[in-house]
Amino acid sequence: MHPIQLALWAIILLVAIALLFDFMNGFHDAANAIATVVSTGVLKPQQAVAFAAFFNVVAYFVFHLGVAATIGKGTIDPAIVDQYVVFGALIGAIGWNFITWYYGIPSSSSHALIGGLVGSALAKSGWGALNLDGVMKTVAFIVISPVLGFVLGSCFMLGIAWLYFRVPQSKVDRQFRSLQLISAGLYSLGHGGNDSQKTIGIIWMLLIAAGYASHNAVAPPLWVAAGCYASMGLGTLFGGWRIVRTMGQKITKLKPVGGFCAELGGALTLFVASGLGIPVSTTHTITGAIVGVGATQKLSAVRWGVAGNIIWAWVLTIPASAAMAAMAWWIGTRLL
Repeated sequence: MHPIQLALWAIILLVAIALLFDFMNGFHDAANAIATVVSTGVLKPQQAVAFAAFFNVVAYFVFHLGVAATIGKGTIDPAIVDQYVVFGALIGAIGWNFITWYYGIPSSSSHALIGGLVGSALAKSGWGALNLDGVMKTVAFIVISPVLGFVLGSCFMLGIAWLYFRVPQSKVDRQFRSLQLISAGLYSLGHGGNDSQKTIGIIWMLLIAAGYASHNAVAPPLWVAAGCYASMGLGTLFGGWRIVRTMGQKITKLKPVGGFCAELGGALTLFVASGLGIPVSTTHTITGAIVGVGATQKLSAVRWGVAGNIIWAWVLTIPASAAMAAMAWWIGTRLL
């Protein structure tokens, strides 16, 4: 297949929209990285977002680009990619992110982007345009990542409860206020390592389709990776306070030890997923870990109604963003 001939302005516009999505991803998902450390009082909100943004950017030097390759080459058939497919995918993902941010619902930016790609590809070429192995791997981790976060968060909490059984609560709180800085840093590192790569994959896909990058290249251009990590860091720096309240206060009440366990469980889950090149939801991961920590105290410590509303958002994210992307693709083919 010959590379599509895209006008330079169209490429610049789509790259700008992709970076806007990455900014919104950081803005929308800032709560994932900082909610526990803010709700436990370890850091003030302004300190927490700066802390998380720093580690989001540092992730560029830590993780390989396996997730970007999955998004760029393993979700939809690269042969059908053009400016309209990329436009539809990004608008669908941004639209769903805005809706869920407005209502304070911690949905997944990652799955919104996957849904956007699926919706655009289906609108253009039907089911044959999908790489079902890649899509199903992502869909499977809608369940696996929160369950793994739940298991790790609850196991860490139970282990620490056993080790500190005779230690006064005030002393435990003092120790874990300091340790929570380490766990929050690790979680922010994992968040940046997995989420920034999704937008890298989108831009890489566009450049391959336009003939500005080789389909056989093992990595995207350096400026793409650097731009995406910087955009996510800036988005995190501005933060999404509506979702912070839901994540840090409404699901369950956290103390420093609980925040440490939730963040550490979430961070390990993200490290494993990024190492395997699997795009997962940082939102699902940390929510599962927070619920796991709360459930170790007593089942009533978790506000299951709030958790249920979050799960509904998880279920709806891919189909809703896919529908919005298909509509955006149709509009784009007539306006762009």
